[in-house]
Amino acid sequence: MIQSLKNLQFRRVYSQGKSKADHCVAIYVLENDLLVSRLGITVSKKIGNSVVRSRVKRIIKEACRLHETDFLPGYDVVIVARKAAKNKKSTDMEISLFRLGNKLGFLKGNG
Repeated sequence: MIQSLKNLQFRRVYSQGKSKADHCVAIYVLENDLLVSRLGITVSKKIGNSVVRSRVKRIIKEACRLHETDFLPGYDVVIVARKAAKNKKSTDMEISLFRLGNKLGFLKGNG
């Protein structure tokens, strides 16, 4: 089960966690010593208007929801969308998330 992160938890992940990035997203990860993983998604106003930002968030959430069972328990994960994300399809976003997730070690197997 994946839960949502709160503002204080976001800041802790940014300051203490590991990160990797590509052209679509940057991902920050920090172990949380819980039995569940928690997910936070950030999409800046630099990406576009509210319609565009909501679309990017929906694509990221759906990729995470479809592969929720691939997340290892006990991690706080913050996904930050980059400008290139606004033109990406859901399959492109999934590829990005899995490539970075495997490098950071919070996914089971190869994804």
